Amino acid sequence: MKFYSTNHTISPTDLLTVLTRGLAPDGGLFIPAKIPTLSKKFLKALDKQSLIDIGHTIAREFLAGIPTVKLKSILQDSLNFPIPLRQLDKNLFVLELFHGPTLAFKDVGARFLARLLSYYLQQTNQTINIIVATSGDTGSAVASGFYKVPGVHVYILYPHKRVSRLQEQQLTTYGNNIHAFAIKGSFDDCQRLAKALLNNPKLQTKKNLSSANSINFGRLLPQSFYYFHAIAELHRLGIFESPVVVVPSGNFGNLVAGLMAKKMGLPIKQFIAATNRNNVVPQFLKTGKFKPRPSHQTISNAMDVGNPSNFARLVELYKHSLLAIRRDIIGTSISEALTKQTIKKIYQHYNYTIDPHTAVGIAAAWHYQKQRGTSHPIVVLSTAHPAKFKDTLEPILHQKISLPSALKQVLKKKKHVLLLPANEQIVQQQLLN
Repeated sequence: MKFYSTNHTISPTDLLTVLTRGLAPDGGLFIPAKIPTLSKKFLKALDKQSLIDIGHTIAREFLAGIPTVKLKSILQDSLNFPIPLRQLDKNLFVLELFHGPTLAFKDVGARFLARLLSYYLQQTNQTINIIVATSGDTGSAVASGFYKVPGVHVYILYPHKRVSRLQEQQLTTYGNNIHAFAIKGSFDDCQRLAKALLNNPKLQTKKNLSSANSINFGRLLPQSFYYFHAIAELHRLGIFESPVVVVPSGNFGNLVAGLMAKKMGLPIKQFIAATNRNNVVPQFLKTGKFKPRPSHQTISNAMDVGNPSNFARLVELYKHSLLAIRRDIIGTSISEALTKQTIKKIYQHYNYTIDPHTAVGIAAAWHYQKQRGTSHPIVVLSTAHPAKFKDTLEPILHQKISLPSALKQVLKKKKHVLLLPANEQIVQQQLLN
């Protein structure tokens, strides 16, 4: 399979280049030249297949050069945790994506990318340096996925004092080949720096740079698997109506993965792109104009993005047709007050604790049901374990949040972090050192 840049100024390239570069040389994002259509036989039999089987069928369409046995091994090692679908009421479901080692949905993509890159690096005898900008969960998932992987060094850029205490502990306590930089600024500053470093030809030559953010297609591909898995779980419950899927959205990689799944043939009625007050994409869907702006800090911090990278992929998937985009995607922005109310209401009604990002998604689902009066099943992607937001949730719920053992252990570890200004030259010098 060939991939092209969303900026359309370079020739189509192969998968190895896509994985090892992350960002296209012209500053665009790589996208498949063609989204494959999966067989009706496969789609009808989803409920008879495991997540590994589903992932293998999809992945081999894009990764045809990897031996079957090796690809299955990568999938089994990456997806070695459950992804349950929890039913809250007749038509509302939550897909719990937070049962991986760092308790966030990013584990799915980061673990798969780490093992895929490791396979290719062993084949080509290369070393690589990975730049990651994170608003919280990406950094810890990438750190976990790439920890002690031979031939790989990871540099994590995160916004100082804008991630939760537990998130910071997770992404700064690995050491070894994992290096954490606290940037004095917002996530948008971190993302800007990461893109600038990846686009620096001299630095690229010296350090062989790549990305493990969702700008790297290797992160997005495995995230498409769990959309198919969600449909399989609905079928096992005897629900065959095409669902509406709510995606709490920040950089919009997760939504793009879902859109790819739909284009592969997965029967999804519609997507709801649920954001907090950082609502540039819902505004685009309303006005037709994309206007990036500085991000605002919220309790759903992983969604505090004012210029989402994957917007370029989103519009490219639809050949920039606003009409076609609007057919598949509804944008909904949820206030901070409503996010907190939803956390409290879900706990009171269902004795179920959710993190702020999932609360944004459920609030968007309720808004959709109220506006449309629909009886369609709605699946909300739950992106992080609530315990990661213990300090935020306890004052809202007036309840103690117990920590899983994995988080208790990480609090005991020593942080390894450098505090740096949002300055490209200074960050670059740290990389060279």
